[in-house]
Amino acid sequence: QVQLVESGGGLVQAGGSLRLSCAVSGGTFSGNAIGWYRQAPGKQRELVATVSSGGVTIYADSVKGRFTISRDNAKNTMYLQMNSLKPEDTSVYCCRTWGIIGNYWGQGTQVTVSS
Repeated sequence: QVQLVESGGGLVQAGGSLRLSCAVSGGTFSGNAIGWYRQAPGKQRELVATVSSGGVTIYADSVKGRFTISRDNAKNTMYLQMNSLKPEDTSVYCCRTWGIIGNYWGQGTQVTVSS
């Protein structure tokens, strides 16, 4: 059973930084695509950043230049470095991996940015 567990969320002031981690267990994700998504209360879930199995990276326009997605296949972990955080980044952030091993989501971690 593949499981994804996020960590690193919390409360931060505007302009601050956080690094989210997503540990994948129960299977290797080295050949899979990875992604981070977020959903704020009353809003639809939106893509934050993804990396395809071929290495193509996509960022939402709202986070370009501030967020960086990365992966460490040896540790079966993906990351989202978030800098220059804004109050509008407040949301529940979820990680996802999809491909050969299937399509799996984490439970999410809350990020709150105060003004």
